[in-house]
Amino acid sequence: MFEPRIPVYQWGQRVIARNDLINDGSFPDKPDEALLVASGSWGEIVQVGSHTESNTPVYLVEFADHLVVGCFEEEIAAG
Repeated sequence: MFEPRIPVYQWGQRVIARNDLINDGSFPDKPDEALLVASGSWGEIVQVGSHTESNTPVYLVEFADHLVVGCFEEEIAAG
């Protein structure tokens, strides 16, 4: 079992997408591999959770048009 990692970012914090965020199948109303969020887009963390198998933080980030995307720490940066 892994020790849980402490989240780097907090609820309500503004962040920027480091990379293009692509649909991995999590958004069934959008085509697989469709661009969800372009690199450099701003968002706000609306929830902080944890990936149960690896105990890594997962951030639900609300980007433009109320699109909420689950992101790992490597995919976002503090704004």
